[in-house]
This record gives sequence, structure tokens and C-alpha cells, in this order.
Amino acid sequence: MPTTTPPVTLDDVRSAAARIEGVAHRTPVLRSLTLDALVGAEVLLKCENLQRVGAFKFRGAYNAASRLTPEQLARGIAAYSSGNHAQAVALAARELGTTAVIVMPEDAPPSKRDATAGYGAEIVTYDRYTGDRAAIAEALAADRGLTLIPPYEHPHVIAGQGTAALELVEETGELDALVAPVGGGGLIAGSATAVKALHPGTRVIGVEPEAGDDTRRSLAAGRRVTVPVPRTIADGQAVPTPGELTFSVNRRLLDGVVLVSDDEIRHAMRFAFERLKTVLEPSGATPLAALLSGRIDNLPHRVGVILSGGNVDAARFAELCGGPR
Repeated sequence: MPTTTPPVTLDDVRSAAARIEGVAHRTPVLRSLTLDALVGAEVLLKCENLQRVGAFKFRGAYNAASRLTPEQLARGIAAYSSGNHAQAVALAARELGTTAVIVMPEDAPPSKRDATAGYGAEIVTYDRYTGDRAAIAEALAADRGLTLIPPYEHPHVIAGQGTAALELVEETGELDALVAPVGGGGLIAGSATAVKALHPGTRVIGVEPEAGDDTRRSLAAGRRVTVPVPRTIADGQAVPTPGELTFSVNRRLLDGVVLVSDDEIRHAMRFAFERLKTVLEPSGATPLAALLSGRIDNLPHRVGVILSGGNVDAARFAELCGGPR
């Protein structure tokens, strides 16, 4: 029987790691005995909220952008994103001496929009509930001759995102499980590629907000399923359908997906702030929420968690976390 070559391999992730070395941060791994006691496991938190641009997205954006030809870089880059990939592409473009045009939803968090503009990018807005961001960005890129770097549907982006998990297991050794958020699926696809190649017995578990369970439904159906555009505080995971490329990886490598509510996400953000002394945006807090709320059945002993981002401004953080417990 013929075998299909996977779109991303461990060698691709290692190549990405070499390319981003010295440009992206090698983020710390945080431990908390209080957290361990609460969930009944040894939890190792990979703090991508401390990555450049405040999220893991810089890894994939830089890996992809740095591989463009001088001619492509001279013409510029385009991307579409609710915020973190937008900032990542904008910063990668600045690092590489080129320009970026970013298609962002009108309701993107102001802090993310302002940071994207601050890195020098041009911003084009759209209505996320009526517009097709990919189609808008593709048309814009074609019209201006730009190279489009999508947020997850690209092997170099996926490989770059996988470097977060590669660093984690290099530092901590074999894990019984890895827990990571799922939006379009690039982070967990890259992470699963790296971790499963090194330690096939590691369970890889994705976390989605309850309102945006497209990957969980897709895994159950064996095909990509589309849900209404999610209305959740986890704006970075407000994706209605998994990526085609990412789902081809995730359906093969993921051991499951669990769901968390917005209230559970808020609790996790408060816990991270008060007990771990770290700031997480809602999407970055979903894996921690899954642990704290007991959403993962048969939780094993050594659990790695990717805290994917911390881009939330003070007013929004207070709004989300300042209410009744």
C-alpha cells in the first residue's frame, strides 16, 4: 500500500528551530506546586505568552517569511489574522526589511490592532461574521503582487509553531501528555508532529472553547466540519472550520479534543495571574482551563502545556477577570 508523505516532519521542525534561533525567544518552562496539587499531576507550562509579539505565532511567521526569495521580500507580504499572527507577520516583515499588509476583523482587540500597526504594517479591516478573510487577503495579495503567509495553512508556518513543543521536550524530557489550544490547528499540528516523532506514547490533547468546537466535531466525523463563527472570549480560537492542511495532520496525530467554557477560561486567567504571576489572553488560557476544570479524563503524571499567548490589554483583562468568581 502506498504511503502518503506528511506535510510536515520532525526534520522540518528542527530546520525551523535552527532558522528562528537567536530571533525568536526560547521561552521559559514554568512550574507550580500549587497547580500540581490541584490537578494531581506534574505540570510543565511552556510560556509562549513571553514570546516576541506575546504569542507563539512569531515562530511560524518568521520561519515562513525568512524562506521567501529576495524578489518576494522586495514586493512584500500579506496575511490575515484576528491579532497574533498579524503581529507576528508584521514583526517578521520588519526584521527582514520588507513590508506587510494585514487583513484583520473590525472587532479585533484594539491592543492587537495597535501593536500590528506599531510594527509598521498596513491594516485592512473586514466584518468577521459576514466576510471571508482568506478570500479578501488572497485578492489583495494578487492585486498587489504580495506573498500571502496564512496563519496556519502552510507547512513552514506549522513547522515553526512546532518548535515550541520541541523546545519543551528538549528541556523536560518525555511527557505523558501534551495539551495545547486549537484554533486553525497549526500549533497543535506542529507540536504533535515533533512530540509524536520523538515520543510516540505521548498523548496529544487539544482544547477548544465550547462555542468553537469545529476540530472536535471534525475528528468525530472523520472530515472537516464547519460551525457558525464562534462567539467566545477566546478570539484567537474563533475559527469556524479546521484548516485542510492542519486537519490532515491532526486527524492522524491527535488523541482527542476537550472543550472549556468562557467562565472556565476566565477562572484560568485569574489563576495564572494570582498564583502563577503570569498574564494570559483567553486563548492562551484554554489548556490551563482544561486542567483546572478536570476536562481531561485519566490525566497522566507528566503533562506539558503550551500557554500560547498573553496579548490582552489591561482594560480587557480587568473586564474579563474582575467580576464575581
